[in-house]
Amino acid sequence: MALFGFGRKPTTDIPAPKAETQSTGDDSAAEPAARSGGGLLDRLRAGLAKTARVLNTDVRDLFKREGRLVDEEFLEELRAALIRTDMGPAAAEAIVVDVRERLRARVVDPEIVIDSIRRQLLGRLEQTGAAVAMATSGPTVILVTGVNGSGKTTSIAKLARLFTREGKRVVLGAGDTFRAAAVEQLSMWAGRLGAEIVRGEPGCDPASVAHRAVARALEGSFDVCIIDTAGRLQTQSNLMQELSKIRRVIAKQIPDAPHEVLLVIDATAGQNALSQAKGFKEAAGCTGIVLAKLDGSARGGVIVPVTEQFGLPVKFVGLGESADDLEAFSPERFVAALLEGALAPAG
Repeated sequence: MALFGFGRKPTTDIPAPKAETQSTGDDSAAEPAARSGGGLLDRLRAGLAKTARVLNTDVRDLFKREGRLVDEEFLEELRAALIRTDMGPAAAEAIVVDVRERLRARVVDPEIVIDSIRRQLLGRLEQTGAAVAMATSGPTVILVTGVNGSGKTTSIAKLARLFTREGKRVVLGAGDTFRAAAVEQLSMWAGRLGAEIVRGEPGCDPASVAHRAVARALEGSFDVCIIDTAGRLQTQSNLMQELSKIRRVIAKQIPDAPHEVLLVIDATAGQNALSQAKGFKEAAGCTGIVLAKLDGSARGGVIVPVTEQFGLPVKFVGLGESADDLEAFSPERFVAALLEGALAPAG
């Protein structure tokens, strides 16, 4: 199939894909499914359904009492409803301040409240959604980092799928050599997606895998090289040293590489994801964020403090379990999906 391959056989060190009935230990490693025809907004609506339900139910409850004034009791309830989506105290406070200033001691106007939420969220997310930085010539090299269990390996497969759908040839580097399961899972995805993979022996130097992956990308005239990295090392110092070494090795082969360093964050972890990922951002010099597992979370608002704390754009969001369930992030679509139904009667 044209969407899944390029008429090339994978490199000889790829093991045969596991049988479809065999568990990989990651339920997101499902067979790639056909893309839904509802469009990006529909997919985002579905992915954000849990978060939107929490926010919209709580917001609707604030409007039930006819003739209610915008007093401190109302504002405190609004603040609590916003924080329950994990958008963080800073964003929640900014919305409350805006509502207080626009509706001083007046009767609650639901449309103004929702407009304040919309304006504040869009303002805080305006730097997100930037496109992937592609090399002007030769292969684009992308490092992917994140804690174990964040959805990192599956997000790499989804990125590879995005690029192969665009007709680009992709080679993967299985650089998380400390986890045999991660290497096997990535190898299985490579076989399914028609991407080549470079892998090493368990426990081998990750930088050597990165070097060989970039070398393969150069010699094979690949368009994109995506390299996995370790999800955990013993100390922060070890983590920084390992990632710095990988970056140096890559830069010796392609001076302006890596072109992107993407940090994968698990949306279901909420505020805990921020502290977990802080070290990776500092160690790896991350340039963007992939927010994974957004479809399984009632904490989709975490995308706001993620961008504020890390000062990084959210470039992609994971909206499901198949290889097709990764979308370029759009602040406008995100906010529209989050607030849709906020003024509708409760069902």
